[in-house]
Amino acid sequence: MNHLIVMPILVPLIAGLALLLNRDGSATPRRIVGLTATALLVAVCAMLVFQSTDDTIRYYALGDWQPPFGIILVLDRLSAMMVMLTAVLAFGSLLFASAGGDEEGSNFQGLFQLQLMGINGAFLTGDLFNLFVFFEVLLIASYSLLMHGGGKARIHSGFHYVALNLAGSALFLIGVGVLYGALGTLNMADMAARVAELDGDRRVLVEAGALLLLVVFALKAAMLPLYFWLPRAYASAPAPVAALFAIMTKVGVYAIIRVFTLIFGPQAGSLAGLAQPWVWWLALATLALGGVGVLSARDLRTQAAYLIVLSVGTLLAGVGMNSTAANAALLYYLMHTTLVTGGLFLLAETISIQRGKAGARIVRGRAVHQIALLGGLFLLAAMTVAGVPPFSGAIGKALLLQSASPAQQPWLWPILLISSLAAIVALSRTGSTLFWRASSSEKNTDKHEKNPEREQADKGEKPEKGRKEAVSAGPLRIAGLLVLLGASPVLMLFAGPLTEFTHATAEQLADHEAYIQAILVRDSMGDGS
Repeated sequence: MNHLIVMPILVPLIAGLALLLNRDGSATPRRIVGLTATALLVAVCAMLVFQSTDDTIRYYALGDWQPPFGIILVLDRLSAMMVMLTAVLAFGSLLFASAGGDEEGSNFQGLFQLQLMGINGAFLTGDLFNLFVFFEVLLIASYSLLMHGGGKARIHSGFHYVALNLAGSALFLIGVGVLYGALGTLNMADMAARVAELDGDRRVLVEAGALLLLVVFALKAAMLPLYFWLPRAYASAPAPVAALFAIMTKVGVYAIIRVFTLIFGPQAGSLAGLAQPWVWWLALATLALGGVGVLSARDLRTQAAYLIVLSVGTLLAGVGMNSTAANAALLYYLMHTTLVTGGLFLLAETISIQRGKAGARIVRGRAVHQIALLGGLFLLAAMTVAGVPPFSGAIGKALLLQSASPAQQPWLWPILLISSLAAIVALSRTGSTLFWRASSSEKNTDKHEKNPEREQADKGEKPEKGRKEAVSAGPLRIAGLLVLLGASPVLMLFAGPLTEFTHATAEQLADHEAYIQAILVRDSMGDGS
């Protein structure tokens, strides 16, 4: 069963290569391969989650090179939860894309699978260098996916996204080099064992390298002041890509949790809790400015992007609280916000298609065709993402508020509650504008709106593929929406078992010695053969 650990990387790798090698012909076979591979990934990740519930930390040693010398993949409760979350998000996004969005550009299906490989590898890897490698894999795929279909807005935002991430990659490599020079290892368990033994000079080097990594992870997570790239990039990306990107910021959050909880935990001596003060205050600032961004957004896609910034601030505030209860709460909230905000991007695209010229802008425009369905889904998404009881968003935020210490409560409570109120106000305005103030007459609303199909017919051209879906969303798009937005009621109904799982995950994270022993002491459960 240990070989199962490598499957979240192998499945999308094999599927991605097969799809890139066979790019010609009908889109249907490619969609079947992509959806089948992603469904298989969901099943594999579910098995890994079940396997992790026995609280045994397992690793897979590639080539049977044992740690700390070889490349290893580590399975514990946290990594199992993150790959499962990625698989579910990817399946819903790919269902939506397979309705026609994947044909707007080339190689979408293959690149989508390669990005999944990079994301899963980042969650499973047990050493810092391979964390860097998997970061690069997922970023290279994301560069192409972000600009899928072309367009001035996508190319412009894509340029900034690429430039910032290239700078982040350079800092990552420098930080990894500094840490390797000071510690002589990049295996995270081995680093955690050695960091307490450092002398004065090497301790300064390790601190510098660790703070460089914090900057890189903060950039990936979109923490203030490094979040300004996110709203434009996510708002201009194709909807299925933006939905998948909802997990990208969580890769940065995960890296902060994993590295700074394990390597710089209580056993690290003077370096213990190195990131906690920085993360706490910057998270609160991110939370506050995210709320301002949600209120100021004039487009539903941009609003969804700022809701991700808001969620990042909430998650990192939990990291900054630095307690088992806070970690348990933020992990539950992480599941909720990743799926629901991903679904909100898909919903924004569906609404945009049906509103014609007005698109996703929060202005008076043509009424959507499926007003009951899309209005109901928007109401569900708005209530859960804003934290209205009894949905999963309210449960996650309540758990975070309860986990704050008396010294932290005066800061967290007002900022989190006011930002939630800002989200309620903004989403209420958006919903009333998109659905209640919509005109039933396209003529009265968009007098000068052009008819693309008529223009193409006058020129003797064929209508664009997927144009018929401008009237109503097809079954694949509805299925994708239901997979992601339907997660909130599921998380609410199973809140008891899920919070038990996240609490056990937080306790496992706090047990640094158990992680170190599981990786560095060879036994029958972790030999990786």
